[in-house]
Amino acid sequence: MNKKVVTFGEIMLRLAPPGFLRFSQANSFDVIYGGGESNVAVSLANYGVPVDFVTRLPKNDIGLCAMMEMRKRGVGTDKIVWGGDRLGIYFLETGAVSRGSKVVYDRAHSAMAEIKPGMVDWNKVFEDVDWFHWTGITPAISQGAADACLEAVKMARKMGITISTDLNYRKKLWKYGGDREKIMTELTSYCDIILGNEEDAEMHFGIKPKDLDITTQGHEVKAEAFLSVCKQMMEKFPNAKKVITTLRGSISASHNTWAGVLYDGEKMYDTRQYQITHIVDRVGGGDSFMGGLIYGLLTYPDDDQNALDFAVAASCLKHTIKGDANLVTVEEVEKLMGGDASGRVSR
Repeated sequence: MNKKVVTFGEIMLRLAPPGFLRFSQANSFDVIYGGGESNVAVSLANYGVPVDFVTRLPKNDIGLCAMMEMRKRGVGTDKIVWGGDRLGIYFLETGAVSRGSKVVYDRAHSAMAEIKPGMVDWNKVFEDVDWFHWTGITPAISQGAADACLEAVKMARKMGITISTDLNYRKKLWKYGGDREKIMTELTSYCDIILGNEEDAEMHFGIKPKDLDITTQGHEVKAEAFLSVCKQMMEKFPNAKKVITTLRGSISASHNTWAGVLYDGEKMYDTRQYQITHIVDRVGGGDSFMGGLIYGLLTYPDDDQNALDFAVAASCLKHTIKGDANLVTVEEVEKLMGGDASGRVSR
C-alpha cells in the first residue's frame, strides 16, 4: 500500500504484575511499551501500511528502548523529537471475572508532557502523507501537548490530509487545568473521521443519546441508541464525514461483547456481535479497532461496511494478545471476518 499514515502521541513504559496478581502481591513487573497512538501505528505496520509515529522521547536508555520497540514492529521513527528527562509510565493491574483492571499513571513531567509548539516540523513530517491520526489522550497530558496537537491538525488540514481522532476520554488525566470541552471542540473540528463511545461524547461535548437508554438487560449495548449521538456529532462538527463507535458490553472483566457502528451522515452501518469470553488483555482494544478502521477505509474506500467489519474483527483478536499492541496480520483478521473463530492450530 502506498498510502502513508502519521500518528502523534505519547508512548509509555507499561509495568504490570505477572498474570492476574494485584499490585500488593507483585514482586516483579512485566515490561511493555505502548500508548494509544503508537498502538495504532503498530497495527498499521502489521497490515503493510507505511506509518510514522511522532512523539518526544528522552535521550536515555529507556527512551531508546521505546523507540526500538516501534522500529522492531516496522513503524517509522525518524520523525521522533528527542528531549526531556523521562518516559511516562503506567502501572496496570489486570482484572478478572468481577474484578476490573486498574491503571495508575506516572507521566507528569514526561518528555511528551513537556512538548511545546515548534518542536515538531509538521511541514516536514507531513511530506507525502495521506492520513494523520491523534487521540484525546494527547491534549489531556498538558497544555503544551494540546498546543502541539492543534499545530499538527491545522497543518494537516492545510495540506489536505485526512484527519482522524479517537476521542478517548481519560478521567485520570486532564489535571493541568485546561478547558477540556473548548480544547477538544477546536481539535475535533478539523477531523474527517471521529471515533468515540457514549462516555467520550458526553464528557467532551455534553452530547447524550436522546430518548434511548444505551444499555439493555444482559449488558448488551444498543446500536440504535447511538444514531442520535452520531447525528449530534455531525451537527457539531460539519467537517466530519464519518462518526464511529465501538459497542462494548461488559458482562465481566473476562467476558465482553464487541461490535461496532459507523454513520456516514446518511446511513448507519453495524456489525455482527462477537462474544469475547476469555479476555487475555483488553488494553489497546480501542486502538486496535482504530488501526483496523484506518486500514479498512484506506483499503476499501467505497465499502464502509467492509472497513467496519475489518475493524471489529481486528480488535476482537487483540483481546487475545498480551500487551498494548495488536500483533495480527490481515489474513488472520479476514479469516475471522469470514466466520472462522475456531482457533485451530494452523499447520
